[in-house]
Amino acid sequence: MKATFNSLKTAYKSTPFPSFLERKARLEQLKKLVLENELSIIESIDKDFSGRAEFETQLAEIYPSVKAIKHAQKNLSSWMKPEKRGMSLWFQPAKAQVIYQPLGIAGIIVPWNYPLYMAIGPLVCALAAGNRVMLKMSEFTPNFSSLFADLISKYFSKDLVSVVNGGPEVGAEFSQLPFDHILFTGSTRVGKMVMKAASENLTSVTLELGGKSPTIIDDGYSIDDAAQKIMFGKLLNAGQTCLAPDYVFLPKGKEQAFINACKKVVQKFYPEWNHDNYSAINSPKQFTRQEELIQDAIDHGGELIYLNNESADKTDGRKMSPALIIQTLENMLVRKEEIFGPILPVVSYDSLDDVIDYVNDNPRPLALYFFSKSQANIDRILTETISGGVTINDVILHVSQETLPFGGVGNSGMGHYHGYDGFKTFSKAKSVFKQSLLAGTSLMYPPYSKFAKSLYKLMRGR
Repeated sequence: MKATFNSLKTAYKSTPFPSFLERKARLEQLKKLVLENELSIIESIDKDFSGRAEFETQLAEIYPSVKAIKHAQKNLSSWMKPEKRGMSLWFQPAKAQVIYQPLGIAGIIVPWNYPLYMAIGPLVCALAAGNRVMLKMSEFTPNFSSLFADLISKYFSKDLVSVVNGGPEVGAEFSQLPFDHILFTGSTRVGKMVMKAASENLTSVTLELGGKSPTIIDDGYSIDDAAQKIMFGKLLNAGQTCLAPDYVFLPKGKEQAFINACKKVVQKFYPEWNHDNYSAINSPKQFTRQEELIQDAIDHGGELIYLNNESADKTDGRKMSPALIIQTLENMLVRKEEIFGPILPVVSYDSLDDVIDYVNDNPRPLALYFFSKSQANIDRILTETISGGVTINDVILHVSQETLPFGGVGNSGMGHYHGYDGFKTFSKAKSVFKQSLLAGTSLMYPPYSKFAKSLYKLMRGR
């Protein structure tokens, strides 16, 4: 691994600032990699999950990967242009600008839940910024990780983009390499270890860590509309999404209406919920964890309500029936831990004040979703709570906007990427001051004259 890193470093030194055409060609290669191998990508991910819906891989991985590449290609020229900055009157006619310079070697650590998109998204930003890249793929998607390593070696030279595979030991070694920037997507626990390892080299990090994303239904909003949108976002990839709604705040008295609406939606979406359109839980370990979350909730007095046809089996292999949990308590694991599955706790509330207090008293989430017709209440949620991002009257969709920065805050992460914000994350914003030949700064040189002191008073102002 160290030899691979050194090879990338040597190549970077030979071309520290790739041209626009070089970067655009690299992005084109990346797009070809995805489009020319779409079927094999889908098949490998399906095999890793023991059942991942084909269209979900297309919708949530292939499409956003290609969209991110096209967005970067379209805007790269303007991103690379030096930014002119204003100049104080007293330093004119000097000029100031910011140029965005490649950091060098970027390290990207990829999770298992969206193994293609979580590799391509950061890779697009790193390549657009002119960097060379190493990626550590997840050991929990062995088929795709192996395929991706092969594809990268086919479409890119090994001193431009390189992939390493392996378990925790490989991940630990990877994090200790002296990268110029590391982007990690995964759990808060592992994110802390990555950050600690990176600190030994003073390597900057972007951490995308997830967390418990609250979904709030305001009084007066259509329960049927909210249920449809929430269930789509929650059950995409069987809930194995860092941005999935993690619990729902519901006005008191609307519980049964919400249960009925969710059942109707789920049975419409998945009339045969264990069919190919519904994805499986990634691994036996993750499946067991879902069962433990459910059992803990039941043990603490929660009521489990399955949303599929009640005559259907509750599980099929690693496919888990979608379910709501009502009568939840704060000490339940489903209220304390990120769920990452098709289970959705419901929390009844009396007032929006109570909801805002609860959100603010808990770790800051990666996302927050608010369904409301009241602009005043929307403004309150936006200004009185802090989260990585917000979608109003829907869920998840803010992540699909390349023009918006994506990232967490506090326990849900640090830093941003996507689009121009990702380009800047993988770049050094270098300040450049260009002095004019007509500069008057010599008037302030020592020995300090009366004129210099008078000029200072004028510059300082009152």
